[in-house]
Amino acid sequence: MSPDNITRAVLARDEVARYLRDLPGTTESETRERIEEYLEELRTTQRYRFYRALQHPLYPILRKVRRIAEHVDLAAAATRRGGRVVYVSNHKSHLDYLIELLVLDDNGIRPPLIAAGINLFGGALGLLHRHVTGAIPIRRNSKDPVYLVTLKAYIAELLKERDLLYYAEGGRSYSGELKSPKTGLLQAALQADREGLSIVPMAIAYDLVLEERLLAREASRRRKRPFTQELAEMVRHAVGYRSRAVVTFGAPIPLAGYDPDSRRDLVSLAHRIQDQIGRQYKVLPTALVAAACRPRMTRAALAQAIDELIAICAAEGANLAVSSGRQAADDGVARLVERGVLVEERQQLRVRDRIVLRYYARTIQHLLHRPRRTTH
Repeated sequence: MSPDNITRAVLARDEVARYLRDLPGTTESETRERIEEYLEELRTTQRYRFYRALQHPLYPILRKVRRIAEHVDLAAAATRRGGRVVYVSNHKSHLDYLIELLVLDDNGIRPPLIAAGINLFGGALGLLHRHVTGAIPIRRNSKDPVYLVTLKAYIAELLKERDLLYYAEGGRSYSGELKSPKTGLLQAALQADREGLSIVPMAIAYDLVLEERLLAREASRRRKRPFTQELAEMVRHAVGYRSRAVVTFGAPIPLAGYDPDSRRDLVSLAHRIQDQIGRQYKVLPTALVAAACRPRMTRAALAQAIDELIAICAAEGANLAVSSGRQAADDGVARLVERGVLVEERQQLRVRDRIVLRYYARTIQHLLHRPRRTTH
């Protein structure tokens, strides 16, 4: 859709037309000018051939992460049906939007456009996002009603021709746990043509998250550091880094039965998606070791404690990577020792980095302490 066409389509939508007529304290032409400025900011282009070529300069980082796809056939089937797809994922790392889109590309599925925080659009990286990867800059904390109505209308119009990936938690989880979902972009999807639209939940899990030390320590700070500064530290922490990234796709959720004007439907759908993501999330050995580990614990005691956690996770329908505590302890301890989180001395485990260990423990907290949802 050309820039002029999408601008006309957005301005013609009923919800936008109401703002043009009824917004107090401003004229229709002033409101129209603000909407057009926001549309210019949101505009993005994905150049697919160049996008695929990005794997080569990024190879030094990508070769450190082994990509594993689970149930990608569900995503392939959803795209083959001819309707548009909205992929909704949890958010662990800045590597997510590289890994997840490459997993789709690996399996012959054209990558969607991505909703990304506007903080990622500075300098050369911003040009790359805007003109190659097809990332849409989102002002996550904006309270401006004109911006919000423009964003939702823009997304609804894009979904007529392109698929979309967004992160339900907004930004990355700084403390490790699966955060409560945000509903703005989901509401935008409900305002699109719901008859041909479906949600495909995605979950991404890492043995080791590249920036786990940065995230765990940022969780206690009120102010976040600029992305360029964080990126430089990520490069430093990538020395010696090795991990698996497991991307699990869920069954598509059709949107035809949901009312875009019903707050109850919106919240119910958001929690349904997030619950599905939580169960799809791969429970890896590092998370089990972190959740079970206690100071001066022996390997045998650790394996027994993990067996108990595995039983709880299995009862919740979790996506388990291992079937025994011993298997998890052998794999997870080795990875965490190499990462400098644990130290093993005379068959006993000593915690070297308690903050990072807690970060990994919280990644499966949603399975171990699931809240009961009630309906009224």
